[in-house]
Amino acid sequence: MAMQYDMKTDPGRVRSHNEDYIYASSSPVGLLPNVFLLADGMGGYKAGEYASCHTVQTVLQDLSEHGTGQPVEVLKGAISHANQLIFQEAADDEEKQGMGTTFIACSIKEGRLLTANVGDSRVYISDEDGIRQVTRDHSYVGELLRSGKIDEEEARVHPRRHYITRAIGAEEEVKPDFFEEDLKEGSKVLLCSDGLTDMLSDAEIHAILSDGRSVSEECQELIDSANDKGGRDNVSVIVIEP
Repeated sequence: MAMQYDMKTDPGRVRSHNEDYIYASSSPVGLLPNVFLLADGMGGYKAGEYASCHTVQTVLQDLSEHGTGQPVEVLKGAISHANQLIFQEAADDEEKQGMGTTFIACSIKEGRLLTANVGDSRVYISDEDGIRQVTRDHSYVGELLRSGKIDEEEARVHPRRHYITRAIGAEEEVKPDFFEEDLKEGSKVLLCSDGLTDMLSDAEIHAILSDGRSVSEECQELIDSANDKGGRDNVSVIVIEP
């Protein structure tokens, strides 16, 4: 069975514009057999949109120009290049000062998932055993959670939960995290912005991804559920059934 995937993005119920940007291709891009990208921009109207869009486009362009090499090193170089461009533009253009974006990239080869992450957008693996977060949030609350100072429920309502500790364009150099995971038969992979995870618990997300519907219907249900809970932020999802 061929890889199935779908993606959707929505401004939500509160924001007037959408600063998220997503891209998906089951066809090769450079040396990667498939590519799934999601960025959640910040920095005010237009600047956040610019940061997320141009980060994704820069990474895609760089990936397409590298037909050989190690995937992690090629991805790391592409992310670094995007960071330099966004950081410099924010320094040069007063209207774009303070802009940045989260960024996640995934590629799947022979049942193995490669993920790169900057910020607090997330990648999950959902299967019959449950759902687990692959990425680590680069956020103030994420660090409190990992140190055991707060629990999951406290993290969901913490007043500083949107304080990001790493972002594309925030500093002169960026340090992405990389993860490699084996996927079980029947696993699904979810990429999402925090507009989803602020509204829905992991258990609620898992229930939607386990209901046996198409990836397109599941994407729409995730968006609708986040909006039904208040839709306080832009929400973007990519669901992949390898």
